[in-house]
Amino acid sequence: MTEPAMETVDPFGMTAERQFADVWSREVLSTRERRLLLLGLLVGQGIDDQVEVQLDAALRTGQLGEGELREVVVFLTHYAGWSRGARLNTQVEELIKRVRRPRSDTPDPAG
Repeated sequence: MTEPAMETVDPFGMTAERQFADVWSREVLSTRERRLLLLGLLVGQGIDDQVEVQLDAALRTGQLGEGELREVVVFLTHYAGWSRGARLNTQVEELIKRVRRPRSDTPDPAG
């Protein structure tokens, strides 16, 4: 295996990735608590694309269940504002539908 050319190396990206890994692996707060804090911050700032990533991670890892995600919507709507809360509600409900979709809806690769 050859080393990547220097122009393809992203030292900032590698450093940032390492710093995020370090922050997420600290032991004082749980990953679930960190996820909740991050969701509040992202919703408050209106960073919707990252909200979707974090919601998906929270639901699929079991850190937050459907009821808990809906409660996050209620709580954050009162602090982040109704328009951001409405957008968050849409994101949560669409995610829940996607995750709940029965496997029978997916085509069988064998035909």
